[in-house]
Amino acid sequence: MRLTRRYRFCASHRLHSGALSEAENRALYGKCNNPFGHGHDYVLEVSIRGPLDPATGQLAPVGVLDRLVNDAVIAPMDHRNLNLEVPAFAAAVPTSENLAGEIERRLREAWPPAFSDSSVALAGIRLRETKRNSFETAS
Repeated sequence: MRLTRRYRFCASHRLHSGALSEAENRALYGKCNNPFGHGHDYVLEVSIRGPLDPATGQLAPVGVLDRLVNDAVIAPMDHRNLNLEVPAFAAAVPTSENLAGEIERRLREAWPPAFSDSSVALAGIRLRETKRNSFETAS
C-alpha cells in the first residue's frame, strides 16, 4: 500500500553559486539570482509505503506522519530564507532539486521508530515549486 500526504510551506531563496562569477550566475539563474531573493509557496507531497496493519486497516497513523513532516521540514523551513536560515544551504545552492534532497534526508534521519517497527518506508517526495516545476525523489 502507498499513502501520499500533501503539505505546504513558504520560503525564500536566492539561486547563486560561489563557484561561478556574477555574470555566470545571472546567465544561469536569471531572475532567480536577484540579490534580494524571491519566494515560493511550496507544495510538498510525502509518500510512504508498506503493509496494512490488520488491526487498524491503515498503513500508518497519519498523525505520526504529520508530526514527522512538521518537525523535520515545515517548522524549520516555513517562512524562512533558505540561504540564511537553513544551515544545509550555507554552502549549497538552494535549488528546488537540492531542497527536495534535503527534505528527503531530513525525513530519513528523523524516521520514527513506529514506522520502522511496522516496515513503513519512505517511498519518495514530490516538491512543487511553481505550477510548472515539480521535483521528485524516489526510493
